[in-house]
Amino acid sequence: MSDTPPRARRADAQRNRERVLAAAVRAFSEHGPEASVNLVAKEAGVGIGTLYRHFPTREALIEAAYRNELTAVCDAVTGVLEAHPPLEAMRVWMDRFLDYMTTKIGMADALRAVIASGGDPYAQSRTLLDEAVGRLLAAAQEAGEIRADADAHDVLISLSGIALAAGAPERREQARRLVGLLIDGLRYRPA
Repeated sequence: MSDTPPRARRADAQRNRERVLAAAVRAFSEHGPEASVNLVAKEAGVGIGTLYRHFPTREALIEAAYRNELTAVCDAVTGVLEAHPPLEAMRVWMDRFLDYMTTKIGMADALRAVIASGGDPYAQSRTLLDEAVGRLLAAAQEAGEIRADADAHDVLISLSGIALAAGAPERREQARRLVGLLIDGLRYRPA
């Protein structure tokens, strides 16, 4: 029997899980669905048994890695709204969203493999992202910084298009300029 208190083991297991997910994002972004789960375990600093204890299949690992990134970008709304005025918070969060989309684009082949095996990693994506953007818009609208008729899903589609068109790391400056244009459009108030 171990002298490690149960609570410490749970915290350690959570840290292991987070390290595995971060390593999986890197591996599947760089190598696609063929990325070795042994490489993921090695980069996470855990044994292969630990990886499989958390994620019994490659598809489960890919889906969990994607959903973890999605949750992180959506959960970031609270922090940016607490740290910045609404319009600035929107800009900061949109930059984070571009990072998220770059990861998603990098993992596209791996995510397609999950879908081909019957999984649906995108099941909650639209709802969670619409809610995140909606919170940012509501704060900026309440502060009188953007137009009242801005729709969360329209903004999300626009932002996704920017990420797809200019989300590659070498085109990041263009993406930042396009986000600036999107925000300027949100600030415009029709007569």
